Amino acid sequence: MRRFDGRRVMVTGAGSGIGQGIALRLLDEGAQLVAADVDITGLTATAEKAGDAAERLRTIEMNIADPDSVRPAITQTLEFLGGLDVLVNAAGILRPARTHEMPLEVWNQVITVNLTGTFLTTQAALPALLATGRGVVVNLSSTAALSANPYLACYAASKGGVNAFTHAIALEYAKQGLRAVNIVPAGITSGITTKSILDLPEGFDPELFSRMTGWLNGGALGSPEDVAGVVAMVASDEGRYMTGCEIRVDGGALM
Repeated sequence: MRRFDGRRVMVTGAGSGIGQGIALRLLDEGAQLVAADVDITGLTATAEKAGDAAERLRTIEMNIADPDSVRPAITQTLEFLGGLDVLVNAAGILRPARTHEMPLEVWNQVITVNLTGTFLTTQAALPALLATGRGVVVNLSSTAALSANPYLACYAASKGGVNAFTHAIALEYAKQGLRAVNIVPAGITSGITTKSILDLPEGFDPELFSRMTGWLNGGALGSPEDVAGVVAMVASDEGRYMTGCEIRVDGGALM
């Protein structure tokens, strides 16, 4: 199935994890794609995994939290693609800590990357998306925004903000043909998940993590491919009647 033949796509956070999985899936379905990330090594790995589809791929170093990095990256994206049909905001960070011990700089870093970074990238890309008359913004949220997740107060707050931001732009630009959707995963096998487990505070309570994984596959973590398949549907014409909503990809964690 090649639902993205002729479609121009940008994916942030495409150097690893969910972002990389989405980029590879959309390339496989025919997209012309820009993969953006702050991690150049990760982007090289994405290009290698793309195989023959790499001829339709451009990788761009971009720090989504820095407007002076975002603006030229969007300019380069539009020069390469000749426009933009789909933006997938998958870049993000996670910094677990007990809330009463969390340094303000850590709180600010997570909010700046996850929420402000999503805003900056979307804001810069909106004129091009609106010019198509059928632009799509897919934002990666988290079940942490919808249910209690321990030691993740700043992450949960940032993703709750992403949910609200997505609803706002979905309504604001609906008459101009824009769609905006939140994808809401639970625990997914990726570098960010592995790092967060290693960084959990000493003496953490494992019983508090009952909603981090779903009931499918014996409670195992999901994979980036599980999320990528849903993004491919939502961002394609098959998702044409979906906007301003959340789609959970959580193995039933919140059912």
